[in-house]
Amino acid sequence: MRSPTTRGGVNAVAHEFAASCGYGIELSESALPLKPAVRGVCELLGLDALNFANEGKLVIAVERQAADRALAALRAHPLGRDAALIGEVVERKGVYQAYGVCDHFAYQAYGVCDQRVCGQPSGNNLRLIPIIHLPFSHRFAVFSWKSNMSYTPMSDLGQQGLFDITRTLLQQPDLASLSEALSQLVKRSALADSAGIVLWQAQSQRAQYYATRENGRPVEYEDETVLAHGPVRRILSRPDALHCNFHEFTETWPQLAASGLYPEFGHYCLLPLAAEGRIFGGCEFIRQEDRPWSEKEYDRLHTFTQIVGVVAEQIQNRVNNNVDYDLLCRERDNFRILVAITNAVLSRLDIDELVSEVAKEIHHYFNIDAISIVLRSHRKNKLNIYSTHYLDEHHPAHEQSEVDEAGTLTERVFKSKEMLLINLNERDPLAPYERMLFDTWGNQIQTLCLLPLMSGKTMLGVLKLAQCEEKVFTTANLKLLRQIAERVAIAVDNALAYQEIHRLKERLVDENLALTEQLNNVDSEFGEIIGRSEAMYNVLKQVEMVAQSDSTVLILGETGTGKELIARAIHNLSGRSGRRMVKMNCAAMPAGLLESDLFGHERGAFTGASAQRIGRFELADKSSLFLDEVGDMPLELQPKLLRVLQEQEFERLGSNKLIQTDVRLIAATNRDLKKMVADREFRNDLYYRLNVFPIQLPPLRERPEDIPLLVKAFTFKIARRMGRNIDSIPAETLRTLSGMEWPGNVRELENVVERAVLLTRGNVLQLSLPDITAVTPDTSPVATESAKEGEDEYQLIIRVLKETNGVVAGPKGAAQRLGLKRTTLLSRMKRLGIDKDALA
Repeated sequence: MRSPTTRGGVNAVAHEFAASCGYGIELSESALPLKPAVRGVCELLGLDALNFANEGKLVIAVERQAADRALAALRAHPLGRDAALIGEVVERKGVYQAYGVCDHFAYQAYGVCDQRVCGQPSGNNLRLIPIIHLPFSHRFAVFSWKSNMSYTPMSDLGQQGLFDITRTLLQQPDLASLSEALSQLVKRSALADSAGIVLWQAQSQRAQYYATRENGRPVEYEDETVLAHGPVRRILSRPDALHCNFHEFTETWPQLAASGLYPEFGHYCLLPLAAEGRIFGGCEFIRQEDRPWSEKEYDRLHTFTQIVGVVAEQIQNRVNNNVDYDLLCRERDNFRILVAITNAVLSRLDIDELVSEVAKEIHHYFNIDAISIVLRSHRKNKLNIYSTHYLDEHHPAHEQSEVDEAGTLTERVFKSKEMLLINLNERDPLAPYERMLFDTWGNQIQTLCLLPLMSGKTMLGVLKLAQCEEKVFTTANLKLLRQIAERVAIAVDNALAYQEIHRLKERLVDENLALTEQLNNVDSEFGEIIGRSEAMYNVLKQVEMVAQSDSTVLILGETGTGKELIARAIHNLSGRSGRRMVKMNCAAMPAGLLESDLFGHERGAFTGASAQRIGRFELADKSSLFLDEVGDMPLELQPKLLRVLQEQEFERLGSNKLIQTDVRLIAATNRDLKKMVADREFRNDLYYRLNVFPIQLPPLRERPEDIPLLVKAFTFKIARRMGRNIDSIPAETLRTLSGMEWPGNVRELENVVERAVLLTRGNVLQLSLPDITAVTPDTSPVATESAKEGEDEYQLIIRVLKETNGVVAGPKGAAQRLGLKRTTLLSRMKRLGIDKDALA
C-alpha cells in the first residue's frame, strides 16, 4: 500500500479505514461530498478507480475479522455516522458477490477493479465494471455509508429487520428450505398466509414448484404440462405483477386449480424473479381472505421477491455447480473402476479364475458379498453356476453347481435379455430356485440384481449379484454395473472361445495319436473279415442286424478271434461311421490311469496332471467307443462306466462339472462275465447293461474251413510288406494247418504264417511243420486240459495244479498245460485266491 499524500479530515478516516479493510465500492459518482474520502482510499490502496452502482450509498467490503474496527472508524467521521452492517459477500464460481438490502432497494455488489482491469478513467467520470475478482478471502462484512443526498425510506421493517430477513434467506441450503423460510417470514410479517416459488427451466420447458401451505405442509412439484402452462407462463411473457382471486384463478387455469396444488384461497399475487436481465420464475404470495395488498404491502412483497431472486439464483448455481462437480467426480471414479475391472478380467481365460477375479473386483468396489456367473450347460435345460461368497473377507468360498433352468430368475433374464432387480424372502415362490443363496446366507430378505451378459445379440449368461445393502443398487450404480457386465461378457466370451479352442486342439491331438496308432497297426489286423464258414456267416448276420441301432454290443470270444475287427465292422455299418471309432484296452493300463484315460482329467487333479486332458468318452462323442477286455476293468471303476451308459454324462477327474456325451459302446471280453458276476468280481447291473446284444465269436478250431483262406491272405499281405514274392502255398501245408487246434486262434495262425514267410527262400511258402507240432500240442487248455462238464475256471486251475504238484512254470508246468503265460496264470491264481504251495 502507498501512504496518502495528506493526513487529516476524510483522508485520515480513509487511512484508518484502509488499514483495516480490503477494497471498496462507491455506489454513485454523484455522491460528491464523499469524493475526497474515496480518493483517499484509492491512494491508500494503490487504485486508480472505484466501481459505482445504485443511487445514494457507498458500499465498502472489508474482511470479516476487521468488521468491527472498520465500522467504528467509519462512524467516527461525520460523513460515516450512519454506517451499518447490511449483508455478506459469498463466493460463486470464483467471483465474490455481496448481497444486501438497503432501504428501498436490494443490491448486488461485486467489488472493485484497478487500472489494469478497467483502464484509465475519462474526464471526471469513473468507468463502471460490474464484476471483478476480489483477491482475498471469500467471507466479508458489507457496510452502507450514507452520503448527504436525500432518500425516501421504504417501510417500517427497519434496516436491521431487512438484514435479518436477508441473512435468514441466504442461509437456506436448498429451494424447498427457501420456500419454507419465505412462508414463515411473510406470515410473521402479516403480509400473506403462505408463499411459494415457481421456477422455469427453459431448456426442458418444465416448471418446478416449491411451497409451504398454511398448515405447514411442504409441497414440491414439477411438470411440463399443467404447472408449466399456469401463472409462470404468464409472468414470462408479461413481467409485471399478477393479482387475482380464487375464482379468477380457476377460470384462467382450471386444470391447475383442480390439481390440488392450490387449495381454495382468497387472493393471489405472483411477482417475477429476475437475475442478470432475465426472468427465471416467480415468487407467489397467497392470502386466505379476498383482500388485495396495499401499495406499502406490495413494496414489501417486492422487496422479499428481490431477495428471493438473488438467493434462488445463488442456490441454483450452487446446486448446478455441485451437480456438475459430483457428476465429474463420479464419472472419473466410474472410469477408474471400469479400467481396473477390465484389466483384471480380460486376461483370465479360465472360467473359474475369471469368476474369482470378477467377484473380487465387484466385492471391493460395491461391497457385494455374493457374486455368481451363470452359463448354460452343455446339457439341455441345465445351468452351470459359478459362485463366490465372501463369508470371510480374506477367504472367499468358491462353488460350482448345475441346476435346472426352468422356473429360475435366470431363465427370465435369458428370455427378456434385460436387467432384473428383485427382493426375495424365504417364503417367496421363487426362493426354492435360489436355495444356495439362502442356505449360505440365512433367511433374511435378499435383494438380487441379475444382469445379462451379451455378446452382440447372443446371450452368453447372467451376472448375478446379491447379499448387499439395498442402497447399493442406485440408478448410478446400476448404470455402472451394466457397463461392468458388458466388460465381463467380453471376458466370458473370450474364455469360452479359448475353452473351445483348447478342447478342439486336445481332441485333434488325441485323434491324430489314435489315427496314427491305427495306421501303425493296420498291418497286424484284418483288412476285411475273411471266412466262409457257417459260424462266421451267423456272426456277420448278427453284425448287420445290430449295426444300424445304437444299442450296446458285447462281443464274446477267446483271445485272438478278431473281436476288434467285428467291432470295427459294426461301427462302419452304423450311422456313426462318419467319425472314427475310439478304442481302449482295459487290461493294458494300470487301474489308476484307466479312469483318467476313459474320463479325462483337469489340470492339477492329481500329481503329474499338468494340463487338462480329454478322455476317451469325450473323444468318442457322436461316435463309437470300443472297450476291449472289459472284464478286466477294476470293480471300483465300474459304477462310473454304468453311469455313462445310463445317463450319457460323466465328470472329469478333479471336476464336478457334468459333461454330456453321445457314445455308442461296443465291449469285448474273453472272460466269463456270468461267472465273474456270480463271484462278485463284476457288477451285475453293469453286466446287464453291456449284455444288450451279445455276439459270440467262434474259435478258429470250430471253423477249420476258413483256415486256408486266412493262410493265403496272411501270406500275401506279409510277403508284400516284407518285399517278398511268394505266390504259392503247398496243399500239404494247408491241410496240416487246417488240422491243428490253434488255441491262440487267428492271432496265433498269423504269427505262424509270418514266421514261415521270414524263413521262405523262393516263391513257395516253406513251413517248418516239426517246429509247429513241437509247440502246439500242449498250448491249448481246450485241447489238453479242457474243463470238464460243470467245472469252472477255479476248479480247472486247482485240478491242473494238483496234477503238476503245484509247478506253474516250465514245459510240464500248469501254465503250459493251460495254454497260459506264467504271469497270466499267477495273476489269475491271485485273483481267485489259489495258493499253489497248499496244493503241492
